[in-house]
Amino acid sequence: MNKFFFSPLFSPFASSVKHTLRYFSTGSSGVSNLPELVTVEVLDDIQTYVCDGIKKELDVKLDWQKKIFDNDPDQYKFYTDDCYRVYPHLFKTTMSSLKQIFNQSEGVHILQLMEGCEWDDETGEVTNFLQYGYNGEDFIALDLNTSTWITPKAQAVSIKLRWDSDIARINFNKYFYTQICPNWLKMYLHHGKSTLLRTDIPSVSLLQKTPSSPVSCHATGFYPDRAMMFWRKDGEEIHEGVEHGEILPNHDESFQMNVDLNISSVSPEDWRRYDCVFHLSGVEDDIITKLDETQIRTNWVKSSNKTTSTIISAVVVVVVVAAAAGFMVHRKKQDQKAPPDLTDSEHGSELSERLDPET
Repeated sequence: MNKFFFSPLFSPFASSVKHTLRYFSTGSSGVSNLPELVTVEVLDDIQTYVCDGIKKELDVKLDWQKKIFDNDPDQYKFYTDDCYRVYPHLFKTTMSSLKQIFNQSEGVHILQLMEGCEWDDETGEVTNFLQYGYNGEDFIALDLNTSTWITPKAQAVSIKLRWDSDIARINFNKYFYTQICPNWLKMYLHHGKSTLLRTDIPSVSLLQKTPSSPVSCHATGFYPDRAMMFWRKDGEEIHEGVEHGEILPNHDESFQMNVDLNISSVSPEDWRRYDCVFHLSGVEDDIITKLDETQIRTNWVKSSNKTTSTIISAVVVVVVVAAAAGFMVHRKKQDQKAPPDLTDSEHGSELSERLDPET
């Protein structure tokens, strides 16, 4: 069965620009080192607030959202009510029902909720989602088109029927996720546009671990995360021998990604036929990086003229030392063949003459 919980909501390679406002709530039972309930709001992959439902603490991360809450007390009250009252009760009762359904009394149990909306700023299309996961598996989701709950679990049918009968709750969810959520999403984008709607061009480098390793085309520091990168040969995108990495976040809220090219079958004279292309959504010009050995950054030492000269110098030193040692051995043998030593007087006379030729 296809997983729907926490699945990607859009492809980073899509041509249109989509924005998401998502709420992730996680309740736990039997885990001593985790809060019993935490809710996180995420706007376009940027965390905006964190709520500890048990301690009743709402930590707003961004200054522009703090200003929105200051100017709109009703919106702030909505968030705090959900954080402090609604969700703790919802998760407590739901967790208790699930333990009974699955006949679980002890152990570690995790209940997750992902909800929110997505807005396409080019087409104006709005999609929404509200879905639960239990112990790492899909559990139940609300289909807002049919106003009914759907579940892949036979054990959850009783909960589905009970929730289907709660028409007031379904109508509120439908109104919130089709009306309020998109409006808040657009408002947040407007107030946070200096960070959320910015475009950061990355630096692109060629990296290689060893001479036999694939060459990695690595881009870092780009924003938003709607980007793609690929290798080309003679101007045509290639797939054989290419491995794509995931788009990963940096600590400064920018992103990084890489795509590797296996060069084991690429002859040196064909390197010039390859290049790496990075495309960022909304930016007209791509970044094209030629496959050039001189531009590869690596932690292994390449041979060079300087290295060769050093080796030659070392060889010369060894030869000179060996020659000197041979000369000393030869001299010693000659000394052993020389006539008997001179008398002391004769030796003294010869030494004096060498030191003082005038005597």
